[in-house]
Amino acid sequence: MPKAPEEFLSVLNTRSQEIFKKIVERYLDTGMPVGSRDLSRMLQVGLSPASVRNVMADLEDLGLIAAPHTSAGRAPTQDGLRFFVDAMLEIGSVDERERSQITQHIEGQARQGKVEDFLTEASTLLSGLSQGAGVVIATKSDMVMKHLEFVRLDPERAMAVMVGQDGQVENRIVPLPPGLTASALQQASNYLAHHVVGRTIAEARRHLGELRAEQRAELDELTQKLVDDGLATLATPIGGGQPTVIVRGRANLINDAMASDDLARMRQLFDELESKDGLLELLGDAESAQGVRIFIGSENKLFSLSGSSVILSPYKDANDKVVGVLGVIGPTRLNYARIVPVVDYTAHVISAMLARK
Repeated sequence: MPKAPEEFLSVLNTRSQEIFKKIVERYLDTGMPVGSRDLSRMLQVGLSPASVRNVMADLEDLGLIAAPHTSAGRAPTQDGLRFFVDAMLEIGSVDERERSQITQHIEGQARQGKVEDFLTEASTLLSGLSQGAGVVIATKSDMVMKHLEFVRLDPERAMAVMVGQDGQVENRIVPLPPGLTASALQQASNYLAHHVVGRTIAEARRHLGELRAEQRAELDELTQKLVDDGLATLATPIGGGQPTVIVRGRANLINDAMASDDLARMRQLFDELESKDGLLELLGDAESAQGVRIFIGSENKLFSLSGSSVILSPYKDANDKVVGVLGVIGPTRLNYARIVPVVDYTAHVISAMLARK
C-alpha cells in the first residue's frame, strides 16, 4: 500500500521536495527522465550535480523516483506521481474560452433532445481539450415514460413501444396470453398509458401494486395478465443493465503509444473498455466520491494492465443521483493541473443539462 503524503513530507526537507517537484514537472511536460546536471541548472538555489545526485538517491530509496530502462536520468514512479498529485499539485482553473466552448457545445446537443448526443459531445470535447481520450460511462437509467403502447406482431407476441420524456424510444417484445383479443390488447395499452406517464416502469409497477383490488377489477383476467407480465418484461434491463461506454479520441492514445513503442498497452486498454469489465465498480467508486477522482496506473484494475491514468468526475440527474462518470484517459504524464478542472466543469455542465430534462 502506498504511503500517505504525510509520511513522505515528514522525511523530505525543502530541498528534497523542490528537486522531486522539478523531476515530476519535467516528466509531465516532456515524458522524459531528467538527470542531475539538468536539475542543478533548473533549481533556484544553486546546487552542484553531485549534491543533486545525493538527493535523487534518497528519493529513489523512498520509491518516489526510478531510472526507466537504461537511462541515466530519473522519472517519478507511480507512488511518486500519487504523492505529487496528493501533496504538491496546484490545480488551475478553466479559462473563459474553454468554459464557453464546453457549455455552448453541450447545450447545443442537449437541445436536440437525446441524452446520448450530449454525452457523446462531452466525450469529444474532453478528448480535444486534453489530447487524450474522452470517456463517458453512463448507467442504464430507467426511462421516464411519455408514451407506451402495444402493437400485435402475431397471435403470441406484441411489440411494446416505449417513448421517454427525453425523446428516447425503446421497443421490446412482450408475450401475449393465449386467446387475448384485439380489444383486450387495446384496453391494456390504454390502461398502462394512463398509469405509466411521468413514471419509470419500476415506479409504475409499484404504483399499480398499491391500487386497491376494486380499482384493478376493471380489467378481465387475460388483460390483467398482459399488464402484469408486460410490466415485468419491460422492467428487465436490456443487456443485463451493463453501462453505456462512450470513448472519443482513441487516436490520441495510439499516437502517444507509437511514440513510446507501447501499442500493446493501448490495445489492452481498448479491450478492457469494450468488455466493460470493472465499469460498474468504477461507477461505484464515483458514486461515493465528492468530486474529481484521479487513478494512476494500477490503482484501478480497469486500467492497471494498460498503465494509463484516468481523471474522472461523477455527474448527476435532476434528483441529485449519480448516474454516470466522465473524464479523460491518457498516459501517466497527463497535465493533471489543467485537466482536473476541465473534467470537473464538464461534469457540472452535464449535471445541469440533465436537471432540465
